[in-house]
Amino acid sequence: MRIARFTTGEDPMYGIVSEKDGRDMVYGITGDPLYTEIRPTGTIVPLEDVRLLAPVIPRSKVVCVGKNYAAHAAEMGSELPEQALFFLKPNTAVVGPGDPVVLPSYSEEVSLEAELAVVIKRMAKDITPEQVADHVLGYTCANDLTARDSQRAENQWFRAKAFDTSCPIGPWIETDLDVTAPAGLSISSHVDGEIAQQGTTADMVRSVTELIAEISTVVTLLPGDLVLTGTPAGVRTVPAGATVDITVEGIGTLSNPIVRR
Repeated sequence: MRIARFTTGEDPMYGIVSEKDGRDMVYGITGDPLYTEIRPTGTIVPLEDVRLLAPVIPRSKVVCVGKNYAAHAAEMGSELPEQALFFLKPNTAVVGPGDPVVLPSYSEEVSLEAELAVVIKRMAKDITPEQVADHVLGYTCANDLTARDSQRAENQWFRAKAFDTSCPIGPWIETDLDVTAPAGLSISSHVDGEIAQQGTTADMVRSVTELIAEISTVVTLLPGDLVLTGTPAGVRTVPAGATVDITVEGIGTLSNPIVRR
């Protein structure tokens, strides 16, 4: 099931994206699927006639995982960390499909990072990997944009990772996705149609279930929180005027223009 958050020019609402007669349609639902039962409102709109929004706005936080792909760690000139490397993005970093990514004034080197993102549906604290599936609503595409010059300049990554619009997500939440398949899910990024990254989630150093279980020993994960699971090799700088596409197999493609103001 594909859960979208959208607007037709009025108040945002949630809907289920489903194909009918070869055409993707959005079926409106009541309330927020994180907290309420999914019930149709009777609203049915062609997907091309709606504006998709970020499918979730975290009430609390975005937890990100660094260096979870060996080839990416190598391209950054570092070794794999002995324990998982975690950092946070604020919810003000989150934007949706088609929203502009605004390059921060203090950086001349912002790069893309295509990632599989996990949407938490239930409070999770000190859970085991076997319990993770019961705490996950679904998955979406994410772009962990990073100001590399700022990242190199200081030990803390606040300026590098937390700036407004640095975490586009979307286009929707896919609830029926097997992230444990041995072959993994292909994950890629393109800049103006030119491929930058091409990898698979099978190359993760730590699996989705391992990561979420470990994160839950550090912080309590709340409904709507996001967990970004790391990026494959091939990260590159994105210039103002470019369009970045992030694609995860089984979910879809997230596209955002890059601007400088």
